[in-house]
Amino acid sequence: MQSLQPVPGSQYRSVHEALYKMVRHEGVLRPLKGINAMVAGAGPAHALYFSCYEKMKRVLSGTEHGHNNPLAHVIKQRLQVYNTPYKGVLDCFWRVLNTEGPRAFFRSYTTQMTMNIPFQSIHFMSYEFMQNQTNPERLFNPKAHIVSGAIAGAFAAAITTPLDVCKTLLNTQEQRTLTMANRPNINGLVTAFTTIYRIGGVSGYFRGLQARVMYQMPATAISWAVYEFFKHFFQHKNDPND
Repeated sequence: MQSLQPVPGSQYRSVHEALYKMVRHEGVLRPLKGINAMVAGAGPAHALYFSCYEKMKRVLSGTEHGHNNPLAHVIKQRLQVYNTPYKGVLDCFWRVLNTEGPRAFFRSYTTQMTMNIPFQSIHFMSYEFMQNQTNPERLFNPKAHIVSGAIAGAFAAAITTPLDVCKTLLNTQEQRTLTMANRPNINGLVTAFTTIYRIGGVSGYFRGLQARVMYQMPATAISWAVYEFFKHFFQHKNDPND
C-alpha cells in the first residue's frame, strides 16, 4: 500500500482489498511472506528495546527501582512487494547481495534509525501515560498492559508513518525500477521525502496508515504483556520474602 507507483494489479485502496487480492491472486500464504526475516530480527531488537527502556527509566528517574536490524527490514519488504521475484529469505539475500552489493541492505539505515528514535520515544511515553491511567498502582495487570501497549503502539505508529513510507521507498526502489527504467535512484531521507511529495502529495506520506496501525497494535500489546509477565515472574522468583 505504500508503493508510490505500484505495478499493475497492486493498487490497494484498503487493508481488506489488499488482503483479498493477495490471497486470490497469489495464494493463502502470500500475506505471510517475509515473516522469517521479521522473526529473525524481532528477538534481538525487542531484547535491546526493553533492556534500554529499563536502564534509561532507572537513570532518568534517579532510582534503582524504577531495532534494529536493517538487513531483516530490507529482505522483509522486498519479499512483501507485489509480484516479488524472490522465492524466500535466502534467495532474496543472495540476489540483492550479488546484484546491488552489501550497501543495499543499509540504504534505509539512517531512515530506520531516524524513525525508530521518535517511534520508541513516543511508544514508551505513551505506554507510561496509559499505565498511569489504567494501572496507577503499577501492579501486574495483564489487561492494563495489553490495552496500554496497544494504544501506545497505535499512536506511535500513526505519528511516524511518513518515515515508514520513506523507509519502504528506499528499501524497495531497485525492484520497482526494473519495471520503471526511467525512474531515478533515490538516495537518502531528504530525497525520499521530496519524491513522495512530488508523486503523492501530503497524502502520500500516510499511505498504509491503517495497515501500519493495525499491525502495531497487537504487536506492541503482546510485547508489553510478555515483557511485564516475565518482569513480574523474575522479580518474585528472586524475592526471598515471596
